[in-house]
Amino acid sequence: METLLFSPYTIRGVTLKNRIVMSPMCMYSCETEDGKVGNWHKIHYPTRAVGQVGLIVVEATAVTAQGRISSRDLGIWSDEHISGFQELVSLMKEHGAKTAIQLAHAGRKAEVTGEILAPSAIAFNERMRIPKEMTKSDIEETIQAFQNGARRAKEAGFDIIEIHAAHGYLINEFLSPLTNQRQDEYGGTAENRYRFLSEVIDAVREVWDGPLFVRVSASDYHPEGLTVKDYVEYAKRMKAQGVDLIDVSSGAVVPAKINVYPGYQVPFAEAIRHGADIATGAVGLITSGLQAEEILRNERADLIFIGRELLRNPYWPRTAAKELGVEIKAPVQYERGW
Repeated sequence: METLLFSPYTIRGVTLKNRIVMSPMCMYSCETEDGKVGNWHKIHYPTRAVGQVGLIVVEATAVTAQGRISSRDLGIWSDEHISGFQELVSLMKEHGAKTAIQLAHAGRKAEVTGEILAPSAIAFNERMRIPKEMTKSDIEETIQAFQNGARRAKEAGFDIIEIHAAHGYLINEFLSPLTNQRQDEYGGTAENRYRFLSEVIDAVREVWDGPLFVRVSASDYHPEGLTVKDYVEYAKRMKAQGVDLIDVSSGAVVPAKINVYPGYQVPFAEAIRHGADIATGAVGLITSGLQAEEILRNERADLIFIGRELLRNPYWPRTAAKELGVEIKAPVQYERGW
């Protein structure tokens, strides 16, 4: 049987062998607080490449030290980080996977020591610290940090870059009126709230001509927050700026009750795909090959991002292939087992 899930997909000259993407998932596993790739990363990521995942997106990687979620996060704020990523990229590519990295800044959700930054001085909840409202120079320095991170990602050999604009981290905080109460050109109107992401995209594009993804939270799950309709408009702008795919998640900008069920975020990916005429990735409780194939067949998304299911089963592509009745090539070393 011919399936879409196991058909190749080409984006800006990079061809993935199938439509299965390992979603970026924080590991909080650096051996010290230096943000460098360690043994855990060198085992965790290449294992999924052996498992025949088409594209592996390395977890949220901080563009500044103070932009980490935790002190054990991966970092790309220094040239000293490049060599570790070069090794990691080569280990993944050895097994046929394409590679991506998610460039991130945690904003007010950073749990590191020292000052934390946000568009406005509002804490996430009563447990978290009040961030410092960013000055113009803080904003300029952070945009530069994203550009520097992109340059380092290119030097490390990644095929794709994803900008993290979701889950209530810094860029998401600028986008949402719930977290951005600025009175300057970075706040107020939808256009002004988009300005920070717009400038990050332009800065990254100056040094990166490969495929560019942006992860968004397509709903704030709050009556005064953003909805998928707002993100259709933002996605149109991103497409015009040279973004190739929107990786569509949701929530986490403010504490909110979210009713989760299999495929609960897929309608957001579908709405953005058709409303903005841009490729999308679907993510969120996608656990079976049949479910993934349905999403692709019905043109609801172009790529399938798998998260926790790949933590449970690094060989999920094989499981999905069996379910869909297709043969996929086993790693030579595993042929007698597969």
